[in-house]
Amino acid sequence: MQKKTLLDGQKIQITIKRLCHQLIENHDDFANTVLIGIQPRGIFLADRIHQDLEQILKNKKILKGNLDITFFRDDFRRKDGLVTASSNSINFIIEGKKVILIDDVLWTGRTIRAALDALLAYGRPEKVELLVLIDRRFSRHLPIEPDYIGHQVDSLNSQQVKVTWASEGSEDKVILISEPPLPKLA
Repeated sequence: MQKKTLLDGQKIQITIKRLCHQLIENHDDFANTVLIGIQPRGIFLADRIHQDLEQILKNKKILKGNLDITFFRDDFRRKDGLVTASSNSINFIIEGKKVILIDDVLWTGRTIRAALDALLAYGRPEKVELLVLIDRRFSRHLPIEPDYIGHQVDSLNSQQVKVTWASEGSEDKVILISEPPLPKLA
């Protein structure tokens, strides 16, 4: 197994700050904008974005929630064993608000499609935008594109992009994992 570090510590922090400033540029004081982290992996990035935005905007209260998409996925019945859902933590209505969906890696687009379906249980937003740390841009199964991109990666479907966070006991890091090619038979 080959591992290549795409982003780590300082580079991730700089990327998150850049994304925050892009959000401020488009949403000003966040009076009508909410952040929604997609569970399970997008919540770590959403927490960091939320924390940095409130620090940059001098403790302005920005609404943030976490959205579970387990039963909205098109593949949840295909998995062996019981499916365990996470809990939603959205204590506000999104009706008429601008929503920024946040996830760590955009790959096929299926997670985002499920999130859009799940989001409607909380009202009809004025607008939905997508922010991702990593965009695996040549792997889409659905026509979904992010509005805010931390880093783009051209990868094969056989490769995996793994994001780890200091807040979950690891370190801030994005790794591209590849299986070594099979040896050629003579």
